[in-house]
Amino acid sequence: MSQDQVDPPPRGIVSYVRRGSRMTTAQRKALATLGPQWVIGWNQPRNSTVFSHQEPLDLVQIFSREAPLVVEIGVGHGETLVEAARMYPDRNFLGFEVFDASIASCLSKIADHNLSHVRLIRGDGVTGLFHLVHNHLVEEIWVFFPDPWPKTRHHKRRLLSADFLDLVVKKLVPSGILRTATDWEPYADAIDHLIAQDSRFAVLGEDRFPTRPITKFESRALRAGRRIHDRSFQVGTP
Repeated sequence: MSQDQVDPPPRGIVSYVRRGSRMTTAQRKALATLGPQWVIGWNQPRNSTVFSHQEPLDLVQIFSREAPLVVEIGVGHGETLVEAARMYPDRNFLGFEVFDASIASCLSKIADHNLSHVRLIRGDGVTGLFHLVHNHLVEEIWVFFPDPWPKTRHHKRRLLSADFLDLVVKKLVPSGILRTATDWEPYADAIDHLIAQDSRFAVLGEDRFPTRPITKFESRALRAGRRIHDRSFQVGTP
C-alpha cells in the first residue's frame, strides 16, 4: 500500500539510547516462552531498518478480527497498555518497545490476563509505525513519558517533533487522537508550542484519561514533586 508519497521520518537520531539490558532469569524466560505468541515478527532481525523492507501488517489476520486500533510507542513495562486492554476488550492494542527487559515484563502482564487483542513489536516505534501500519487506520496513538532530553543540545532527540506530528496525521483516522504525558514541564511547553503551530490538531484537554494508571515511573516523579502534564489532541479530516 502506498504511504501517500510521504518520506519516512529521519531516524539517524533516535529518541532513546540502547544500553546493556540487565534481565532477570524470570524476564529471560518470559521473553523466550511468551515472545512467539505476542510479539509480531519474533523470529525476524531486531534492527528496525528491516521494517523498510516489509509490507504493512495485515492486522485483521494478526488479531483474527477487525477492531479499532490503539498504538502505544514505548510501552515500558506495560502497565498502561495492559490496563487499557483489560478495560477495552473491543479494541486492538499494538505496542512498540526497544528494550528487552521492558518487553519481558510487559509480556508477563499480557499473559497473566490472556489478552489476545494485544501485540508487541520489538523496535523503534517511529520507523515501525511508518512502515508497518497502514495510513489512516489508527484510532489513537499514545506517547507517555518519552525521554525529555532536557539539555538544549539534545532537544533534537525528542520524540515529539514536527516530523512526528506529520507521521501521526498520516496514521490516525479522521478525528483520531494523540495522547501524551510528561513529568518534564519544559517538554510539555514544547509540545503545546508544536500543537499551537499546527492547525491540523485541536486540543481536547489536559486531563488524565481514565484508563491511564499511575505507573512506577510516574509515582517516582510525583514523590519528587514533579507535576504530570497530560495532553490529548484530535486530528481533523486529512
